[in-house]
Amino acid sequence: MTMQEPFRDPAVPIPDRIDDLVRRLTLEEKVGLLHQYQAPVERLGVGAFRTGTEALHGLAWLGPATVFPQAVGLASTWDPDLVRRVGEATSDEVLAFHHKDPSGAGRNVWAPVVNPLRDPRWGRNEEGYSEDPWLTGVMAAAYARGLRGSAPEILKTAPTLKHFLAYNNETDRCTTSSNVPPRVLHEYELPAFRPAIEQGVAVAVMPSYNLVNGRPAHLSPLIGQVLRAWAPDELLVVSDAYAPGNLTALQGYHDTLPEAYAHAIKAGLDSFTQDDDRSEATLGHLREALAKGLLSEEDVDGAVRHALSIRFRLGEFDPATPYDDVNGNVVNCPEHQALAREAARRSFVLLKNDGVLPLEGVTKIAVIGQLGDALMEDWYSGTLPYAVTARQGLGERCETVFCEAVDRVTLSSEAGPVAADPAGGPLSVGAAEAGTFDLFDWGGGAYALRAVATGRFVSVDGVTLVNDQPGPNGWEVRQTFRLEERPRGTLALRHISTGCYVGAGDDGVLRLVDDADQAVWLAMDVVRSGTEQAALLAAAADVAVVVVGDHPLVNGRETEDRMTLALAPAQDAVVRAARKANPRTVMVITSGYPLTWTDDELPAVLWSAHGGQEYGHALAEVLFGDADPEGRLTQTWYRSEQELPDLLDYDIIASDATYLYFRGVPLHPFGHGLSYTTFDYADLRVRLEGDVVRAEATVTNTGTRPGVEVVQFYTHQQRSRVKQPLRRLRGFEKVRLAPGESRAVTLTLPVSELAFWDVTRGGFVVESASHQLMVGRSATDLRLSARFEVDGETVPPQSGLLRAAAHDEYDAITFVDETKADGDAVRSDAEGAWILFRQVDLGAATTCVATAGSTEGGVITVRRGDPLYGQALATFPVPRTDRYGYHAITASLPAVDGVHDLYVVFENDGVTLVQLDFGAGA
Repeated sequence: MTMQEPFRDPAVPIPDRIDDLVRRLTLEEKVGLLHQYQAPVERLGVGAFRTGTEALHGLAWLGPATVFPQAVGLASTWDPDLVRRVGEATSDEVLAFHHKDPSGAGRNVWAPVVNPLRDPRWGRNEEGYSEDPWLTGVMAAAYARGLRGSAPEILKTAPTLKHFLAYNNETDRCTTSSNVPPRVLHEYELPAFRPAIEQGVAVAVMPSYNLVNGRPAHLSPLIGQVLRAWAPDELLVVSDAYAPGNLTALQGYHDTLPEAYAHAIKAGLDSFTQDDDRSEATLGHLREALAKGLLSEEDVDGAVRHALSIRFRLGEFDPATPYDDVNGNVVNCPEHQALAREAARRSFVLLKNDGVLPLEGVTKIAVIGQLGDALMEDWYSGTLPYAVTARQGLGERCETVFCEAVDRVTLSSEAGPVAADPAGGPLSVGAAEAGTFDLFDWGGGAYALRAVATGRFVSVDGVTLVNDQPGPNGWEVRQTFRLEERPRGTLALRHISTGCYVGAGDDGVLRLVDDADQAVWLAMDVVRSGTEQAALLAAAADVAVVVVGDHPLVNGRETEDRMTLALAPAQDAVVRAARKANPRTVMVITSGYPLTWTDDELPAVLWSAHGGQEYGHALAEVLFGDADPEGRLTQTWYRSEQELPDLLDYDIIASDATYLYFRGVPLHPFGHGLSYTTFDYADLRVRLEGDVVRAEATVTNTGTRPGVEVVQFYTHQQRSRVKQPLRRLRGFEKVRLAPGESRAVTLTLPVSELAFWDVTRGGFVVESASHQLMVGRSATDLRLSARFEVDGETVPPQSGLLRAAAHDEYDAITFVDETKADGDAVRSDAEGAWILFRQVDLGAATTCVATAGSTEGGVITVRRGDPLYGQALATFPVPRTDRYGYHAITASLPAVDGVHDLYVVFENDGVTLVQLDFGAGA
């Protein structure tokens, strides 16, 4: 080794440098690069490399580092430049940790998350940016741009988009298949990923745990067909943790791991995140796949190129990079603290205000609630270097009084009261004196108990209940319980993590038991009421600030969805009690998802995501009017989860989901957020200049205070061959206006952005149609509108070959994989299931060929105009086949020419249809 090899020469183009290094590697050395922990090649001076450092809203998992607001909170600023600066600060701290410990902090960062927030019950809602795919793409590209750094040729870090594709459920996430019709795929799911990849600011992608249309996302042909087609350079694809093993285990998609891993490589996966740093088993399966001819060295070379491309662009093989001098001084530095405060302040959304805010003439504030003097870390947070709580932030401005407003209770059984070991050890029954516990309600039936004697939370150590934890924590949260009713007003404690019950042993120690009949029946008595305490404090203060919300690790998080959007009942009761005691009550919500509550008479409601270390300072600045609340919602706040479709229903078009299609009246709409001043909109002008729509409106601050407005532009296509969104965000501009100041706000929209996915031809189309352009404060508070005409095309009738998955409407249908490698088909879920093809020109067709199969056999009927009563044009008896076996079945057609709507009716469940061909006999 001379150290003068071409792959070490920065003057050589990167593709050539990669070629040079790949040529020097043996096949065994190449295979060693396909795991998360890439093996060093010492003979060439190539070091070890690890993918995957968490950096969603600051550096995570590696110790104290600046903690910024959660991703959904960053997005609520509607400020891409701010989001970029947060990404830049995060990358500085990643690099500082990397320079200190290269093996502990890798430079391939696993952020941002770009899954559109389709359903607020998703356990990972706080990780995403918005329910709108375009806004998600804007924010993701901004954050990724900050992460990658400003040097044009060298990456500071290598951002990775998560999680491809159609992933919004934690419930059975490794085995559920997301049903994604073509329009939903191309108009909703894919657009969120495109900007960051196309702009070259995200250089890697992580597939998701779920299946999509019956095929594991890690095997998706879209990785190569779509994602890599967008990327200006090589794109690295890394698996999610332990997902490769699911291909044979939970998903059972392949019989053996060599088969599965070979398929994954061929589909586009380059790096296996499997078995932590123990790579040998994974590499062994890849070697076996090579030996059996399931993989070729050429396949391996492709994956190795992608893996090495990131390392070259990070400057690993260069003599120096622009980022070599970044050191530990940047971690939680004053500039990053100020940025954290700015981000938190600008993320607050004022949901309601009857004049209580901003606070004026206030000398005493009652700060109330479980979150009033606490800051929470979520699973992808860094470790807080310090914490400015609501109580602390407000306490710096005026006198405050505080209570958590949780019930203090005793527990007792027939054997005697429950007490906590003062040293933090086991809980036991039969003590001489009852111990007291504070009961925290985190919603969804999840409770935590804190022993008053120790100030520590009850947890489970092995099977024994102890009191030694600072609160709910860890990947497997062992500090939460459900309270199940038992006779005579008693209850049983059920441990949420294990599903076991709390029983009492012969020694009186509380331990987990499997059998509900062995659970100890406990009487719970309230010795101090949280609501009464809240009311007393609220009544004695000028203003009550009740801080409520969620715990990021409880009742909704990775691996757990929420079943309800309702604020925890005990917290909801505290809000009502405080407001009744003091009409000047402000509810401050801190949560990673939309909530609902029962008190309609609250004068003011303010929301933010969990805001990081500077939350309390930011809150005080907004409440006291130092800053205008400039955040806006990036997803719909529904009145109830009853307004949502099934959590696993990914077809937002058919189910009228998200602000794009929702026809109800939400609690708070997408884009909503109030200011301390008022704004007027005037003089909307729209014109079409060639291939661009240009719009302009004048916005005026009509109030007496400076303010910030987020001016939002939406469009609606008024006639179409297909169901169109009720409104779609097309652009926005954030303006800061002094009292009486006006400003012209503009939108420049390429006509091509008005396209929708035409299932009949498999591509985007702009129709000739009237469009309404609307401008306003939210998706439903639209102040002005104007019409414009687009001269596009008319979608012609379809004819000949009709792909089953490319239908117009459906009922009782599941999308499935046509083959394991590629293609979509449909399968009937019930007798009478159907798909609809609109406007089919039968022409001179005399026969039709259906490509179909079924493990049980069945019948398909093609009807004209109606799935029940329409004329039967053809009937296809489908013979029994194996899962991926299909028969071409021919049927004669009556003499019916012209254009018709055709219903393909499945007379049996379990029948798979790939396509119909009306051109075979023409």
